[in-house]
Amino acid sequence: MKYIVILGSTGSIGTQALDVIRNRNDIKVYALTAKNNIELLEQQIREFMPEVVCVYDEENANKLKLNISDLSVKVLCGMEGLLEVTTKEKVSLVITALVGMIGIRPTIEAIKAGKDIALANKETLVTAGHIIMPLAIKMGVKILPVDSEHSAIFQCLNGEIGNKINKILLTASGGPFRTWTKEQIENATLENALKHPNWSMGQKITIDSATMINKGLEVIEAKWLFGVDIDSVEVVVHPQSIIHSMVEFDDGSIMAQLGTPDMRLPIQYAITYPLREFRSGNRLDFGTLSKLDFEKPDFEKFLGLKLAYEAGRIGGNMPTIFNAANEKAVAKFLNREIKFIEISQIVEKSMQNHKFIENPNIAEILEVEQSVYDFIESGC
Repeated sequence: MKYIVILGSTGSIGTQALDVIRNRNDIKVYALTAKNNIELLEQQIREFMPEVVCVYDEENANKLKLNISDLSVKVLCGMEGLLEVTTKEKVSLVITALVGMIGIRPTIEAIKAGKDIALANKETLVTAGHIIMPLAIKMGVKILPVDSEHSAIFQCLNGEIGNKINKILLTASGGPFRTWTKEQIENATLENALKHPNWSMGQKITIDSATMINKGLEVIEAKWLFGVDIDSVEVVVHPQSIIHSMVEFDDGSIMAQLGTPDMRLPIQYAITYPLREFRSGNRLDFGTLSKLDFEKPDFEKFLGLKLAYEAGRIGGNMPTIFNAANEKAVAKFLNREIKFIEISQIVEKSMQNHKFIENPNIAEILEVEQSVYDFIESGC
């Protein structure tokens, strides 16, 4: 029996992970966590019967305790609760599906406790990859990527130990504004930005896809996951989202991983690795697949992607500044406080107005995050 923890079980990745696990008798959900969606969390608790749950917000944790008082499920809260559920002895895999830098500390503590990580929280590696990857190697822990693109790269590299990577071809759908002009994007509404053409995701990551900042975060994440230089990761716009990413080796050969745009595929692979087990659902039909298109990304139209490469090249605390500024700007856009075009502009201003730290520790990373938030709230 494999015991797993899902951090962020009520979000898009978390709910799909439970879809994968549902009706399996070889996997037991040991713990579930959520920020504040206790209604959905209660439904999940009653179906999967975890031993422990954690609600980040203390008031909501107390409400949940009352709601499930008929069950023998332990309810924890806050960061301490997240750290406790990720380090329990019987747990072998932690799925980190939290949104934002809140995932850093639980991921680190889980690695220290010898748990394999199914990583969907890209901010963790973007901001602390220099800490997490060496720690995972030291502890002999697997970092199993859940993002479809990084899972694709991971799969392409299976059996290729010792063969040098020339470059990683990271595919991007292009989001809802791929065919829009720069002038049209300036007037994009929240409703426009939330209409992703291929994927069903949470609001924050959907907006990140629209700015292509999500792809920028994935570029930085790929650097750490696969030990390559930032400029060895090339973004390729592929509107159909059928090829999830590719790897070009030194001899010019290119390996690609294809599949339907369904996050359950990479989630299941991370859970069952190294096995590939049957998965129901739609399959690719090459008889009806008429074409696969590819384009170069427009770095002028999508400033956020250009800034991501800059942050990745500079390193240090710059990816943290990039990520934190984006998190705050996206929150403001979702609250209709700023225009869509201002998201990347706020990120750029933040990168230009913060002190560089070459090798930040966790405390400094979190301090930089708060400093960026304060800078943006002060009006930049």
